[in-house]
Parts: sequence; C-alpha cells; structure tokens
Amino acid sequence: MCGIVAYLGNKPAKHLLLEGLKRLEYRGYDSAGIAIMNGKLNVARAVGRVAMLEEKLEGLEGFDGSLGLCHTRWATHGSVTEHNAHPHRDDKHGIALVHNGIIENYAALKTYLQDKGHTFTSQTDTEVLAMLIGELYEGDLEKAVQAALREVTGAYAICVVCEKEPGVLVVARKGSPLMVGIGSNNDYVVASDGAAIISHTSRVFMLDDYNVVKLTREGFRTTDVNNVAVNPKVQQLEIDLEQIELGGYPHFMLKEIFEQPKALRACMSGRMDLREGRVVLGGLSTFGKEITRAKRVILTAQGTALHAAMIGRYLLEDLAKLPSQTEYASEFRYRNPTIEEGTVVVAVSQSGETADTLAALHEAKERGALALGVINVVGSTISRDTDAGVYLRVGPEIGVASTKAFTGQVAVLTLISLFMARRRIMGAGDCGDLLREMERIPEKIERILEQAPIIKKVTEKYVDRENWLFLGRGYNYPTALEGALKLKEISYIHAEGMPAAEMKHGPIALINEGMPAVFIANRGRQYEKVMSNIQEVRSRGGHVIAVATEGDEQIKKHVQDVLYIPDVPEPLSPLLTVIPLQLMAYYAAVARGHDVDKPRNLAKSVTVE
Repeated sequence: MCGIVAYLGNKPAKHLLLEGLKRLEYRGYDSAGIAIMNGKLNVARAVGRVAMLEEKLEGLEGFDGSLGLCHTRWATHGSVTEHNAHPHRDDKHGIALVHNGIIENYAALKTYLQDKGHTFTSQTDTEVLAMLIGELYEGDLEKAVQAALREVTGAYAICVVCEKEPGVLVVARKGSPLMVGIGSNNDYVVASDGAAIISHTSRVFMLDDYNVVKLTREGFRTTDVNNVAVNPKVQQLEIDLEQIELGGYPHFMLKEIFEQPKALRACMSGRMDLREGRVVLGGLSTFGKEITRAKRVILTAQGTALHAAMIGRYLLEDLAKLPSQTEYASEFRYRNPTIEEGTVVVAVSQSGETADTLAALHEAKERGALALGVINVVGSTISRDTDAGVYLRVGPEIGVASTKAFTGQVAVLTLISLFMARRRIMGAGDCGDLLREMERIPEKIERILEQAPIIKKVTEKYVDRENWLFLGRGYNYPTALEGALKLKEISYIHAEGMPAAEMKHGPIALINEGMPAVFIANRGRQYEKVMSNIQEVRSRGGHVIAVATEGDEQIKKHVQDVLYIPDVPEPLSPLLTVIPLQLMAYYAAVARGHDVDKPRNLAKSVTVE
C-alpha cells in the first residue's frame, strides 16, 4: 500500500526519487523518507506528505549521490512518527531498507534480535527486517537478503542498500508489487507502480513472488530466495506520461470522472461484433467451452470492485441465466467455501494486486475452480495468476476513490455476461440490440457530465448534513452502495447504501427532518416500488434527491431535487446512474475543504490483509 522508488545509475538520484515519490503519493502519505549513498549513507525522514520531506532536504547536504531509495508510508505497525517512517536502518553495517507489506512473524524475530544485542528505535515490523539482514550480513548484501527472507513470513516488496557495497541495490518481492525499469544508460528505476517509472523508461520487468534482484551499474541478476537463477520477462509499460498528469483538472478524481466516455470506448473497442450479435473477448477464447458450460459463477472482490461484481451477478443471472454469487474476498478464503465441478471464480480488482482478492483467487484455484480476472493493470499479479481474463483498458487511475475503473469493471462484466448468454440462451438479435445500446453509453455519459453544474448546486444544498442514505433496487442496489462509499471515502460524511425495501426494516428509524436520501429511481421493473419507498422517506421529513430517467416529469412532485439520466435498458443503467453519484461525492468533498485525491486513512491499492 506504500509507495516505493529506488534508483541506481549515473544521474543524481534525489530529484528523480522525489519526482517518482510524488507520483506515488496516492499509495501512502502518512510520512516519507529517502536514503542516498554518497560515500556514506544519508537518510532523511519527515511526517506528512512528500512536500514536507522535500522541504527538509533543502537544508541538508550529502544527498547528491546516484544510488538511493525512498518511500511514502501508509501506517500498519506503529503510529505516524518520524521514528516509524522509512527507510529503516540496521545498527551494524549501514544497511537501509524500504518496505511495503507486513512481516507477520516480526515479534518473534524482534525478540531473537534483541537477545543478540540489537537496539530498536521504532515500532515497525520493517525495522526488524532491516536488523535481520544486518545480523546475517557477511559481506554480501544479496546473500544476506536471501537468507533473511527465508526466515520471514508475510508480504514484502523491499529495496535494500548497504554502505559497504556502495554500487549495489538489492530488491525483492512476495505478495506486494514491485517492478524494475531498465534505462538506456545502465541505470535502473525500481518502483511499486509504473507511474514512477514511465518518465524514465517504458522497459520493465515485474518481480514474481520470492524473486530477489541484485542491480549494479554493470547489469542485474535475478534469483529466488534460495539463490536459484530466474529469467524475468521484459515488457513495455502500457501507460504514457500524459495519462498520469492532471491535464488542467484540479483533481485526478474529477479528471477520471470526465474521462469515462473515452475510457469506456477504449474498453469496448473491438469487443462487440454488432453485425453478428456477439461479444469477442480474446482473453477468454482459450477457455470458451469451459466458461460456457459453467454451472456457477463466484465473483470476489473488495470495496468498489465488489459493488461492480454485485452488478455482475445481476447481469449473469438475468442475461445468461447462470447461478451466481458475490463474495467479500477477505471472508472467502477463511470460510471453507464449497467449490463444485463447473465453478468459475471471477476476481475483480483495479490494481490486480489487492491482497484479499489475490488470496481468495488462490483458494478457489486450489479447490479446482476455473479462475478469471477482471483487471485494469496489465502484468499485475492477479492477471498473471488467473487462467484467463479481460483487461479493462481504461488507463491508469490515480484518484484513490475509484471512478472510471468502476464503470470499466461494470462494462467488462456486462460483456462477459453477454459472452456467456449468447452461447447459452440468447439469440443474435437480442444480443446485438444490447450491444448497440452499450455502444451509445459513452455518449449518454457525456450528456450527464454536461449537468455537472446542476449536480454541484444540488450537492451544496445538503453538504452540511452528516448522515445520508443511498437507496436503490435491482441492478441499482449495488449502485446505491457505491454512491454511499464514494461519499464516505472523500467527504467523510456518514452514508449508508441499501436496497430501498430494506430501509423500513430498521434503518427508517434514522430518518429525521431534512436528512438527504438519494434514490436511484430510473424507469425499470421496480419503478413503482421505488416511488412507494420515496413516499415513506418524505412522510418522515427526509429530503429526497432522485436520479431519474429523462422525461419523467411526475417524479418532481414527490422529491426535492431531480438529477436526470438518459433512458437506457435496465441491465445497462448502473453505467449511467453512478455518474451523478460520483460527482455528488466529489463536489461534497470540495465544498468541505478535503483533499479529494488523498483522503485520510486510505490508499489506492490495498496490498496487505
């Protein structure tokens, strides 16, 4: 969840490292630190954002070397203090280390190291690993790292340097993402995310679990923790610098909301054969027969991706008539789940590195399920560990609160559902009709985005209220959950999402005078039921904001505010109804003065359990 950047080459490291760290600040920002080799190892750390570290460095000398590493922290072990910030050092050999992940057996290791005479200055598990490497160091940093990693359990992505080997950088990974960028002048940029690498090189290789890489200015070698040689696959990063710049927008979240029409066009491009009325998904073609013959689908994810998966369940059951269920990935692996023959498990994750989702995927595969992935980041761990899958192709998502990845996930799950439906029960005509409607979704989102000033004005009427409800039925029950999550994530307003009918089974007691209740009330099979639920809220003093279908003038008589979306077939409606909810969350956060792209306590990619 933290951000890691390291550099070894011929250029001054400081500016390069800080630039990369700023690009990864969305991954963790409780504190930041840097270590640079310049004859000896110089370390600086600061609580707060990267800017605080940068300010601190202005008054310090010795940070002009060409080997270094840096880190932004998202606290797991130990409070947010300078002592707990990375890099951490050993107390014997001038070893410094940055780490993303959790060392689960750190307490036992710490006791062992204290008995050996080591003195600790932090509360972190990372310092334990630095000390362990120091304890095992006998003049070869690579061997010490390998030996230490054979003793630890948990997850790690680490970069390590040592004063006694001033031209060596050792990096390793298990369970947390790490990649090595290969420059043109015998230099290397190592990072937990391609965003920190792309301005320097597009040639990278991903570390697999238990990989250890020794980098020098003469080249690199890759082994596992037992010193067995590994041959990494060098590939091209599929992002460019423009995609990770603000481009004139005040926040990445707003940029990514407005990118959704373009992103969905890219997502759907080449995947819809309108003439034949079928879906073309090359990523699933190898397992087409097994997927078609599936008896049950389990969709597993966390957070926003879980809400997309819940919509996927509705789509699979409605369109393909295929029994489906959704599972919190964090619960799935500990629940002794039943996996029968013919079960397909779909892991949904923007980053492809979500620790809980990855663990659930491994559990399902171990029990014999066919594993599919719906992933945005090419080459990510989940994309490599699945049997097959479909990439979102929506481009990098920098904002912590997911927006375009959500609509991309829903679009891909719609295509997968039609892929299955066409092969099971659906005729070419019906499939073609839905695909033609899907093709028009980006244009319809553009029409909703034109209403941003209206949505902003409506949001500002209620932004001082601390409790909101989001209510929907059918396909838009998960959309209500997503709307509530977005508001919570970035505005820190308490919000609950639920099925509209569930409200009267308890939560209706929360409604008081003026409480905002956002109803997704588009035209559909349950429209009249939703209208009845609106009346229940109104009669108790709640103020209703309705997301309704264009042309529905009657609804104005029953609600305080209406936000309109274009008409669309019900299975595709979440792709439209979520857009006003994303904008409401954004404008609420801005009105309350919050840092939209860096909400408190959150990180973009949750790579620890």
